Amino acid sequence: MISAGLQLLAFALALSGVSGVLMATLLPNWKVNVDPGSNIITAIVQLQGLWMDCTWYSTGMFSCTLKYSVLALPTHVQAARAAMVLACVLSAVGMCTATIGMKCTRLGGDRETKSYACFAGGVCLMSAGISGLIPTVWYTKEIIANFVDVTVPESNKHEPGGAVYIGFISAMLLFISGMIFCIKKDSEAWLHPSKQQHVPTTQPEDRSAYSLKDYV
Repeated sequence: MISAGLQLLAFALALSGVSGVLMATLLPNWKVNVDPGSNIITAIVQLQGLWMDCTWYSTGMFSCTLKYSVLALPTHVQAARAAMVLACVLSAVGMCTATIGMKCTRLGGDRETKSYACFAGGVCLMSAGISGLIPTVWYTKEIIANFVDVTVPESNKHEPGGAVYIGFISAMLLFISGMIFCIKKDSEAWLHPSKQQHVPTTQPEDRSAYSLKDYV
């Protein structure tokens, strides 16, 4: 099993990743469109997220509308919803399971059981990282493809918002923390393989020698 210091580092990374993935899932700024406008009542910032679209006016008003229809959404938005929710669930389960297997806790039973719990938590965290990484990359690809398309009007072009960057960084933190938790429990035995193999070879010879001397 890895040291307690590495486990605490992985736990801190996992906690940051869980918070970031949850924040990125709920934030409405996955896509941002800034329109300065020439009129005071013209909207200056338009935000689009997975669950709602928000508009921030130059007068200080801020209004949001929820996306009730799932079938009316684009494919990448539907996939991002499902993947981010899955990432939140897997990261929470993985963090709880890894906590049971940590050395600084008194849960999980003996050392071998705690090692398996730590490994299982690491697998869940790595899966959560992959599940959070896919929608952020796909969503960014769709935004860039729409931005460089000359047939799309300038008013309909968007840029990646802060939620995309938060989701990407959080997914990487979850994946790294999962890799740390998944370090094999017998890695120390791989480093010192010869200490347990040469002990029983010399004892029978010594005993036989002593027994022959006694008979002589």
